[in-house]
Amino acid sequence: MTTFSDLGLTPNLLKALDRLGFDKPTPIQAQAIPQVLAGRDLMGLAQTGTGKTAAFGLPLLNRILDIGHPPAPRTVRALILAPTRELVAQIADHLMLFTKGTPVKVQKVIGGASLHKQAEALARGADVLVATPGRLIDLLERRALTLDATGYLVLDEADQMLDMGFIHLLRQIARYLPHKRQTLMFSATMPKLIDEIAETYLRDPVKVAVNPPGKTADRIDQAVHFVNQGDKAKLLEDYLLKHPGEAALVFNRTKHGAEKLMKLLVSWGFSAGSIHGNKSQNNRERTLAAFRAGELDVLVATDVAARGIDIPLVRHVYNYDLPNVPDNYVHRIGRTARAGASGKAVAFCAPAEQDELKAIEKVTGQPLPVIGGTPYDGPVAKPAHAPRRPGQQKPQGARKARPQGDRPQGGKPQGDRPQGGKPQGAKPQGKPGQRGDGKPQGQRPAQPKVAASGNRPPRRQPR
Repeated sequence: MTTFSDLGLTPNLLKALDRLGFDKPTPIQAQAIPQVLAGRDLMGLAQTGTGKTAAFGLPLLNRILDIGHPPAPRTVRALILAPTRELVAQIADHLMLFTKGTPVKVQKVIGGASLHKQAEALARGADVLVATPGRLIDLLERRALTLDATGYLVLDEADQMLDMGFIHLLRQIARYLPHKRQTLMFSATMPKLIDEIAETYLRDPVKVAVNPPGKTADRIDQAVHFVNQGDKAKLLEDYLLKHPGEAALVFNRTKHGAEKLMKLLVSWGFSAGSIHGNKSQNNRERTLAAFRAGELDVLVATDVAARGIDIPLVRHVYNYDLPNVPDNYVHRIGRTARAGASGKAVAFCAPAEQDELKAIEKVTGQPLPVIGGTPYDGPVAKPAHAPRRPGQQKPQGARKARPQGDRPQGGKPQGDRPQGGKPQGAKPQGKPGQRGDGKPQGQRPAQPKVAASGNRPPRRQPR
């Protein structure tokens, strides 16, 4: 049996692992740590919950501890990029536990927090910086830090960064990094653009794969319940009442829907909270802390929580709305059955979500057992407002969607602010011959004719 001491880690880290109860490495850790310690670039393919943070964090910390002197002001020795605030916070927290009692300085920067305070903290330099892409760009453009001395780069959850539209930000960050560095990239799935990122960032990488893409944890009991859209809330209540006091995570497709459902559950007497892109960072952190502490039994969330939430107490995951991207189903249900525990995941499938269900079953390679309702026969028309599926042609005139959890593509840097702003879509149409705001279009008021005597027409009165 492989142990952490067999992997070549320093005594300081071995003591920390023993203190934290880490008895033996997971498969991804056993394969990745020796390669990282040897200085190789690495492409890791592993599902959520397999111990990826320790797989890249431990060997990086091991190499940093060997340096023996603090970083220079405004410099970063190791940079870790993650797509969401929650994942950044989780990675930073784990690294701080590993480095407790050592001189290693770990910093995190995310949107929703004071940019000035983050710049002040980085003025003293950092051994490890964990960041979301948008906020990192903000700090780089303010010259609050430099990446000239960054010898290690980690891209965690690279596939989700692509889903959220961060490809252009990643290319921009690459220009700030030195050519000579060690790069590690971890992904749970393998979309086509991953190869492009790998070519940009990695040099002769070693590939480590644990669990094929789409494979779900063996300890998760999965099922589907067919139900009409309007009856989902009552069905969720029935399931929650069957398991009182057991932590449940409910995934909703939209921010508005998640908030509305949370308030409905609270009105029914459940201790529930919500996290989504419209919530402030402080609010999201307080809600997650309450859920971890057992003060909340139900957490309603959008896909912002599909990755980056490691709460071993979660026993039930309910897909209230099926995800548009089938890979997200795997990440959602991966929030349960953590740390060797078991869990249950139930998908609520409405008539208009049959295509989503088929796509999920194709990705997982297995049909979901039916535990309620009756499968629908024949095609069902989707509502006009249904979100587009990946690859579907974009409606003419539609605006590009902003990535949730960080800044939009291009334009002025905005950190990783929550989505908001004016609703997108076509302008309201007026009557024929009018503009969208109802004002006459293309016609000017008739001008008085010039008299035969040559007198000028009277001056127009100001409107």
